[in-house]
Amino acid sequence: MSSEACINRDDAQRVSVLSEALPYIQRFAGRRMVIKYGGAAMVQADLQEAVFRDLVLLRSVGVQPIVVHGGGPEINHWLSRLAIEPRFEDGLRVTDPATMDVVEMVLVGRVNKQIVNGLHRVGGRAVGLCGSDGSLVTARAYGDGSRGLVGDVAAVNTAVLKPLLDAGYIPVISSVAADSNGQSHNINADTVAGELAAALQAEKLILLTDTPGILRDRHDPDSLIGQLSLASARELMASGVVQGGMTPKTECCIRALAQGVTAAHILDGRVPHALLLEVFTNTGIGTMVVGSDRHLDPAGDGVR
Repeated sequence: MSSEACINRDDAQRVSVLSEALPYIQRFAGRRMVIKYGGAAMVQADLQEAVFRDLVLLRSVGVQPIVVHGGGPEINHWLSRLAIEPRFEDGLRVTDPATMDVVEMVLVGRVNKQIVNGLHRVGGRAVGLCGSDGSLVTARAYGDGSRGLVGDVAAVNTAVLKPLLDAGYIPVISSVAADSNGQSHNINADTVAGELAAALQAEKLILLTDTPGILRDRHDPDSLIGQLSLASARELMASGVVQGGMTPKTECCIRALAQGVTAAHILDGRVPHALLLEVFTNTGIGTMVVGSDRHLDPAGDGVR
C-alpha cells in the first residue's frame, strides 16, 4: 500500500487549509482587527461556538481581535418582561431613561459576560468592558436628541485597551458609553466598532451581519460584490444600490476607511467560521471594501 493511500482525506484537507492560511497568518500577526459581533451569530448556539473558536484562533496566531457587540433581541426580551414597549424610529431604538436602564443592564451585565465566558470556555482569555470603562468611548446625543438617550461617538481613548492586547487578552466591548456629564447612552454597535477601528488604526474592521454582504440586487444573494473601493462604495450608496439596513453598515465602513483603517468587511455571520473564511482564505466569503482601486485584485480574489 502506498503512503498516499494511508493518508486520511480529512487530515489531508486540514493540512492543505493550514498551508493556504500561512501567508495570511504571517501578514496579520501583530495586527489589530475590530469585529462587530451581532445577528444570528449571537443567537444560535452552533454559530456562537464557531465565532468564539475563530476569535481564539486569531488571538493564538498573533492577531489582536477586539470585539464590539450589541444585543437587540436580548434587550427586547427583557423590555417585554418588564412591560416596557420597544419603540424604533428610522431603525434606532428610542431610549427613554427606563429603557436605558434595561439596555445597560442587558448589554453590560449580561450579554457582555456571556461572550467573555464563551471565549474562556474554548480556551481564550477575554476581558469585558463597556464604553464608559477607562473613558474608552465618550458619548454625545445622537442628532437633535429627540430619540432620548441614543448616543453617538464624541471621542475614543484606546489607552485602556493597549495593555490588555499586549498581555494577550481579547477585549469584549458593549456599546454603552457615558457623555461628559456621566449620563449613559445607547450607541449603535456598528458605529462604536468603526470609530474604535479608526482610533486603533486597525488592519481590518469586520461586521458580522445576517446578509451575504453588499449585493448588486438585494433580492439576489448570488449578486454579491466581493470587493470594491471606497469610491465605488460611495457610488453604490448614491445610486441606491446600497439601501435599507445595509446603508448604516456601509457608511460605517466608509468612515473607518477614510480614517485610516486598511480594509472593511461585511460578512454573513450565519456561515460557520465566517471570520476565518474571510481572513485566511484566498477568496473570502463577504464584501471587502478598501481605500482605493490600487488595493483591489484584478482577479477579484485579492488578499482579504
